[in-house]
Amino acid sequence: MATGADVRDILELGGPEGDAASGTISKKDIINPDKKKSKKSSETLTFKRPEGMHREVYALLYSDKKDAPPLLPSDTGQGYRTVKAKLGSKKVRPWKWMPFTNPARKDGAMFFHWRRAAEEGKDYPFARFNKTVQVPVYSEQEYQLYLHDDAWTKAETDHLFDLSRRFDLRFVVIHDRYDHQQFKKRSVEDLKERYYHICAKLANVRAVPGTDLKIPVFDAGHERRRKEQLERLYNRTPEQVAEEEYLLQELRKIEARKKEREKRSQDLQKLITAADTTAEQRRTERKAPKKKLPQKKEAEKPAVPETAGIKFPDFKSAGVTLRSQRMKLPSSVGQKKIKALEQMLLELGVELSPTPTEELVHMFNELRSDLVLLYELKQACANCEYELQMLRHRHEALARAGVLGGPATPASGPAPASAEPAVPESGLGPDPTKDTIIDVVGAPLTPNSRKRRESASSSSSVKKAKKP
Repeated sequence: MATGADVRDILELGGPEGDAASGTISKKDIINPDKKKSKKSSETLTFKRPEGMHREVYALLYSDKKDAPPLLPSDTGQGYRTVKAKLGSKKVRPWKWMPFTNPARKDGAMFFHWRRAAEEGKDYPFARFNKTVQVPVYSEQEYQLYLHDDAWTKAETDHLFDLSRRFDLRFVVIHDRYDHQQFKKRSVEDLKERYYHICAKLANVRAVPGTDLKIPVFDAGHERRRKEQLERLYNRTPEQVAEEEYLLQELRKIEARKKEREKRSQDLQKLITAADTTAEQRRTERKAPKKKLPQKKEAEKPAVPETAGIKFPDFKSAGVTLRSQRMKLPSSVGQKKIKALEQMLLELGVELSPTPTEELVHMFNELRSDLVLLYELKQACANCEYELQMLRHRHEALARAGVLGGPATPASGPAPASAEPAVPESGLGPDPTKDTIIDVVGAPLTPNSRKRRESASSSSSVKKAKKP
């Protein structure tokens, strides 16, 4: 059976407030008698942000019952920039227009500026930055005893020290203001040398025994040579600058060839050591008895460089392997060496793939290792012979040109291609002793590099012929 509360609820005529006011008991009062009656919070009016309005501008609108926006700007310290000044209720410190003098000036000039009244009578705050050089002062007796110099008079020395005090040891300014009409004309180095010589003398005379002295030293000769060298460097002609760059490039080439030659000599020494070690090892194996041969192989393992011959891999992994795999050349051997090795084997009448028995595999690998070592030694020997021949030709060419100190000898035959043409001594061309570069390190060891050197020498001779 519907009650009055149900009817009011259906018709939306009232709520719990109406029931409480009328004194009727609701269902919630019966179920939860101890619980406080809840009150519906009044609906807050919210506005949707209009289109086109920025979020920051919309946040400034007062649309809820939270903290109201301030009527005056507040100083919270949180913002895009800090507050520059904080105005309070204290009394403002008074400022006063007062005169001041600068201790750095000796003319007693009076100036005015604004300053706090509490600082009246204090020294000028920027006077502490007035730093002056302590120039020593000497007496007449000290000058006659220790500082006398025949090249300098006392009046000239006094004039130098007076300018040093006025211009704080700025010797370029001192030289400009020096009285060259009354006194002898001096350079900046002469002025510096005289000043520091007197300072050192006075420091030695006035020093207390047992104290460490810091005596100023000025090397006038070094300073003159330095300025002369800078002047020569500045007055260079474009031809001299180009010649210097060319010489530097040649020096870099010589150093690069020197490093390459040292590397080749080390490789050659490794090959020779490997050949000697292999021969000694085989000689020892032949003299040793057959029963102790395997034990000696395991006990004695000579240190053979990796570049000597061929280093075959050891198959010590578990499982079944073919003996013919031990005859396979490693990937470290290049194609050029492989072709040369096959050619030498064909010349010796040896099969390229023999039957892989234990003894044949061991002997075949040793034979190929020796052949590769022989091939490398032949190549190194050919390179050394070619280098020796190039040096011999260069020596003959320099001897004909008279660069080595002896008289120039006429060539009996055609001159080699590496020799440069002789330059006439008329003074129009450069000095042959300066243009000819003696390469004591050695030239590259390939015929192609020889052709490049010949073409470079011919082009340089054409350039010299074109010069006026």
